[in-house]
Amino acid sequence: MSTPPRRKPSPAVYRRRRLVLLLAVVAVIAVVWLLIAQPWRGGADTAAPTPDASTPGASTAPPATTDPTPTDATPAAESPAPTEASAPAPSASPALAACAAKDVRVEALTDQNTYAAGVDPQFSIRLTNTSGSDCTMNVGTATQSFTVTSGTDVYWRSTDCQTAPSDQYVTLAAGQTVTSATPITWDRTRSSVDTCGSGNRPAAPAGGASYHLAVAIGGVSSAQTAQFLLY
Repeated sequence: MSTPPRRKPSPAVYRRRRLVLLLAVVAVIAVVWLLIAQPWRGGADTAAPTPDASTPGASTAPPATTDPTPTDATPAAESPAPTEASAPAPSASPALAACAAKDVRVEALTDQNTYAAGVDPQFSIRLTNTSGSDCTMNVGTATQSFTVTSGTDVYWRSTDCQTAPSDQYVTLAAGQTVTSATPITWDRTRSSVDTCGSGNRPAAPAGGASYHLAVAIGGVSSAQTAQFLLY
């Protein structure tokens, strides 16, 4: 008697066999990953928190610059507070002292000596640290004043209608001279606190009239005035 021919498995049997093989491979890969990655240890590897700069002991670094702009109304940017790890050691140099009035020379500057009709004068301040040591000084608009006089008559003050005065602390190196970057413009009118924003302020006399500019900054006044003529 002859042996009956073996029946060829159906496509469904092939699919089941492939599925079983695939599941076995996935299971092996999962076991290997668990042994290598060890995800259960994730909680132990959390990084420690960094110190908070607002905790006691953290200090704010004083602003320092060698390029002051006295007429800038914007306060100087504050340096970020250092963390405890970056705080200066006890042996670090102390903060600079404030500039003494006797060690600072203040000068009044005009952009011209003579102004033709219709030309508005522009005023600036020049500072010189005449001492042999660096020092700090408040050169913000809150400490500035420009005054125009003719004889004993005061015609204009920059503080009469000043808005939003601000502080700005800068470092003046020993012997350093700096000049305000943005001048103040005088509109050739007589100022008073009662005429701020008014368009009816009386014009200052011209035709060759002589005027003097005096300035002050950081509590230090100019020793001399700057003379100019209006036409």
